[in-house]
Amino acid sequence: MGLSGYIIYFIVLLIVPIWAQMKLKSTYKKYSKVRSTSGHTGAEVARIILDQNGLSDVKVVESRGMLSDHYNPMTKTVALSSHNYHEPSVAGTAVAAHEVGHAIQDATDYSFLRFRHRMVPMVNISSNMSWIFIMIGIFAQISGAMLIGIALLAVGVLFQLVTLPVEFNASNRAMDQLLSHNIIRNEEERHAKKVLNAAAMTYVAATAVAVIELARLILIYTSMERS
Repeated sequence: MGLSGYIIYFIVLLIVPIWAQMKLKSTYKKYSKVRSTSGHTGAEVARIILDQNGLSDVKVVESRGMLSDHYNPMTKTVALSSHNYHEPSVAGTAVAAHEVGHAIQDATDYSFLRFRHRMVPMVNISSNMSWIFIMIGIFAQISGAMLIGIALLAVGVLFQLVTLPVEFNASNRAMDQLLSHNIIRNEEERHAKKVLNAAAMTYVAATAVAVIELARLILIYTSMERS
């Protein structure tokens, strides 16, 4: 990899993820201060959409930390951060609907969600082991160890790639639900999309970094094989 290649690599590795996180935080901060016309809190929005989709068994709970919102398929729980849970904001409405989108994916047996869930045990192991083999390969110049490390790292990259359709699909489901149940109106649709798009960019940035890092290690491996 030449000098220009390393410059591009470090730009993507450092700047892109930071930009994506800053974009998410600024967009969320802006629209968390905009009151939703429905007057529903995030918890209420989540409950409305869940009940309308026959998911009364899915619980809505409060979670600690900013932007700690998530859906747990094991416990069938939509967890919303405190502000989103309690306040009637456009940002909270969008985030709550997105997490419920994951619950709907789970209930409808969405293939990418199922595949990602099955990958979790493999990713937990591979992410811890991959860099051990990669470091051994680089410093000891053992191409076989390097190849094992790359293969383990590729599992994590695949997980990142599978995450993209899961997140985009959840956002699409969120917007459909918000509109079909008249929870958002007029300008709120555009604002909610901005919040969801900013959140999606963090996943795109993480995937881009993972793919480029994998490509860089493959180049190192091929150069080791030639020498």
